[in-house]
Amino acid sequence: MNSSSGGSANSAQPAHGDLKDVYDNFVGIVTKAREAHDPLNIVGGSTKTFYGRDPVGKPLETRAFSGIIDYEASELVVTVRTGTPLAEVEAVLAAEGQMLGFEPPHFGARGTIGGVVAAGLSGPRRPYAGAVRDAVLGVVVMSSHAERLRFGGQVMKNVAGYDVSRLMAGAMGTLGLLLEVSLRVAPQPHDERTMSWQVDEAGAHQRMIELARHPWPLSAMSFDGELLRVRMSGHRDAVHDAEVSLAPEAIESAIHWHDLRDHKLAFFQSSEPLWRLSILPAAAPLPVAGTWLWDWGGACRWLKSADSAQRIRAAAQAAGGHATLFRGGAEDSPFTPLDPVSWRLHRRIKKIFDPDDIFNPGRMYAGF
Repeated sequence: MNSSSGGSANSAQPAHGDLKDVYDNFVGIVTKAREAHDPLNIVGGSTKTFYGRDPVGKPLETRAFSGIIDYEASELVVTVRTGTPLAEVEAVLAAEGQMLGFEPPHFGARGTIGGVVAAGLSGPRRPYAGAVRDAVLGVVVMSSHAERLRFGGQVMKNVAGYDVSRLMAGAMGTLGLLLEVSLRVAPQPHDERTMSWQVDEAGAHQRMIELARHPWPLSAMSFDGELLRVRMSGHRDAVHDAEVSLAPEAIESAIHWHDLRDHKLAFFQSSEPLWRLSILPAAAPLPVAGTWLWDWGGACRWLKSADSAQRIRAAAQAAGGHATLFRGGAEDSPFTPLDPVSWRLHRRIKKIFDPDDIFNPGRMYAGF
């Protein structure tokens, strides 16, 4: 497979026919926006508009720029245009017995690969298979000067521009218009089993810590206040041995993990402010009032609470992490406020990629 060099502009057209027209339309829209100093709101499937600060600017639709460019199943790499529906990519991978290891949430049928990378959100498998940014091998981005820039490649050993590619994961479209992305994929496990136990919070916390210390084929652990659920994934013998050794109280359907991933559980059906706390998995239960749901073996803790943002963020920081107002509430800054040094770094990166501040301005922070 050919690898690509990092950071150089490429004037070659990316596609033929209708796709070339879509690409040329992108060039025209971005050029006009820069000249008029008008912001653009990059729109894929509109499944994550609730996340981050409110979008502003003229919509720049990406779904027409769609299609799988290259898929090397033997190399565990897929390259796609970023308007491609997530469901379409997952179906193609499944046909080859493969998957996106970070188990991205869908939040609706229209989600796109570009939205997956831009939001940087991962599902229950994240601690065991890596995050979105760990899977990004290379990207093609359009800058605010309508230049087509390529970073990274299609193989892990090609490190040129690799860190730049990873910057796009979770940037919420603020660094440029994602055109293409190459992702590392993973084999589907031979077998999976979801085991459950009825325990209290202290018992769930202790058992999660103990399970993480052993070489079980873990792929998910969650606790909803009543049931500790653990998913084992891998070779049939390893999954069977885990089941026999752990003696679960019940074996459950895999639907729990899909509903947790896509926030279809009853816990998420509420108008209360929803916080996501990313903390050390071994951290003790936090002294914040509200209703909790633990994911990622305790490293991700969802919280429904009317408590103050200051108190919630202070608790997360004391537990070695940070808190994001994922949905609802009246906070102007859903993401953790940046210290002065981090703010200056973010602004410098933004100015390099988008000196005219036209791409998704203010989507993460006011003034960025």
